[in-house]
Amino acid sequence: MPAYIKKRDGRIVRFDKEKIVSALSRAFIGVGERRGLLAKEIAGEVTSRLGRTTSVEHVQDVIEQILIRHKLAKVAKAYILYRKRREEERERTRALGVVDDLKLGANAIRVLQARYLLKDEKGHAIETPSQLFRRVAKAIAAPDMKWKQDARKAEEDFYHAMAGREFLPNTPTLMNAGTRLGQLAACFVLPVEDNLESIYETLKHSAMIHQSGGGTGFAFSRLRPKGDVVRSTHGVSSGPVSFMKIYDASTDIIKQGGKRRGANMGILRVDHPDILEFIRCKARGDTLRNFNISVGVTDDFMHAVENNSDYELVNPRTNRVVSRISARSVFDMIVTNAWETGDPGMVFLDEINRRQPTPSLGDIEATNPCGEIPLLPYEACNLGSINVGLLVHNKSLDWKRLKELVHLGVHFLDNVVEASNYPLEQINAITKRGNRKIGLGVMGFADMLVRMQIPYTSPKALALAQQIIVFIKREALKASMHLAESRGSFAHFAKSSLARKYRRLRNATVLAVAPTGTISIIAGCSSGIEPLFGVAFVRHVLEGAQLVEVNNDFETVAHENNFYSRALMLHIARTGSIRDVDVPAQLKKIFITAMDIHPLWHVHMQAAFQNQVDNAVSKTINLPHNASIADVARAYKLAHTLGCKGITIFRYGSKEEQVLYTGTTIERETGEEKPFLQEVSSCPACR
Repeated sequence: MPAYIKKRDGRIVRFDKEKIVSALSRAFIGVGERRGLLAKEIAGEVTSRLGRTTSVEHVQDVIEQILIRHKLAKVAKAYILYRKRREEERERTRALGVVDDLKLGANAIRVLQARYLLKDEKGHAIETPSQLFRRVAKAIAAPDMKWKQDARKAEEDFYHAMAGREFLPNTPTLMNAGTRLGQLAACFVLPVEDNLESIYETLKHSAMIHQSGGGTGFAFSRLRPKGDVVRSTHGVSSGPVSFMKIYDASTDIIKQGGKRRGANMGILRVDHPDILEFIRCKARGDTLRNFNISVGVTDDFMHAVENNSDYELVNPRTNRVVSRISARSVFDMIVTNAWETGDPGMVFLDEINRRQPTPSLGDIEATNPCGEIPLLPYEACNLGSINVGLLVHNKSLDWKRLKELVHLGVHFLDNVVEASNYPLEQINAITKRGNRKIGLGVMGFADMLVRMQIPYTSPKALALAQQIIVFIKREALKASMHLAESRGSFAHFAKSSLARKYRRLRNATVLAVAPTGTISIIAGCSSGIEPLFGVAFVRHVLEGAQLVEVNNDFETVAHENNFYSRALMLHIARTGSIRDVDVPAQLKKIFITAMDIHPLWHVHMQAAFQNQVDNAVSKTINLPHNASIADVARAYKLAHTLGCKGITIFRYGSKEEQVLYTGTTIERETGEEKPFLQEVSSCPACR
């Protein structure tokens, strides 16, 4: 067996046979087979033909020769394609100045360099991806020592799950774990009371949170309406929307942690007298650019819409009815504005509070920026996602590994709660000492369906979604109960609704489906539970960077079936869809994209997950540009009927800043200027 191997950069390192086994295993998986034993046998044969010191290129040449000699033509082809892709990736990453020591790929490296890797004073990265994950793993494992548990083992488990892209936590944890800042939570809700002191105190607190990398959600429903009396000054109130504009201006100035833009959610109850102004506040497209907005809707309002009846608008200062208005006209205004701009969404307040675990602490009035975490005032939540796309082998899901990752994820996120330095004592009190909410979810769901050859728009996909989330919920609760045995239940457990069902629980909530934004780029997978956005498209992230992406599974299938060409990929990138491309019909069903899907399928998929998730589900109901206002109305109504906690739609091309994009990368390659599909997100936190 060789003792040393020469790397491409000239370094001489110790030879590791397991890397050959890993590469061969990936090649087998690439053709839909799981042949670990055969991979080890071939790796042994490869090493027997190598000298004491060898090179990476020579090892790869020998692997190809032996695979062909064993008549494993498909595997050899998969390996050759992988080798070619890696060479292309190396060319793309070489100019970025970051060592891709985990073979994450150029797009992941670009994101890591821009946002996550620690840098020196000149802005140069001073850590590699593996060092980033090691930094995070060490910091998050450290709390285990408080309970005299094996922090070294936890560190190794956490590291390998992240480095293997099986599990990743939210952005602030990746950015700040193991640093002096140490603020690890993704999102917060802050209270806005009806007085100037509270409004500006909350503004200050939100700036502190944005600076640390977190997003904020606010309910402005307690503020008196526009034109209402202000007795202390003998003047009149300017209303909630005016103060939202001040918050938005502050967010523009405070760039989150110097690494990502600020993100807010603004919510106003549907019975607030200023609701019409609120619904239209983003109609021009040049205001509140750092806000998502959602109308806080009640069951009574939705029933009034169905019955075409009026409902009451109530002044929150006096609690008196000021007028009655047609529910259907307000609903029509909501869906029309959503069709035009993507805002507002809806948050179903009654559904949220029916299912919240600590009703004795008050009603939940707001959510985080992307809607997956309804929170009480000053609560924060820590998120993490399991990449289920990596768990498919031979068209079957690896339930054993999924279980292991659920228990690891709950352990990891509970440690994040403990390790985080929260910017305010009020947040520390209710988050760490009070409810210890976490949100474990999934990403790569669309990849999983593709690899299992299940169309996203099928009853089988909905059934599998239910099966997966039921399994994750059961195991997450087991993991939280197990932690509570040694660490204790969350402080408000005895007064929570959970105490009726469980003897102990470490966390008031355990599940949330986040949009995953940039962490899905690092993981190289599809976002959250979204369908494929496009088979090929331009991804727009990080303050203007454009990343050209082609779905790896489709690229592999195209090579295997001998219809791959760069020209075809560029042609597909113009719309993202293969609906009108000359490829096998079955592939069109499997590789269906977001805007080929009827909006009601989107809602049914969201509801399939929401049924078991104790927080909420972030899902954008993506619509093609030619979708109708009636499509939006049906989606909003169905979401309420099916028990979703909120809904957001986005009609492609409806926002000025998110039109079809022609990138210079494409222009150079094609020599022409034509529109290409650009990925969009309704959540500013995900861009």
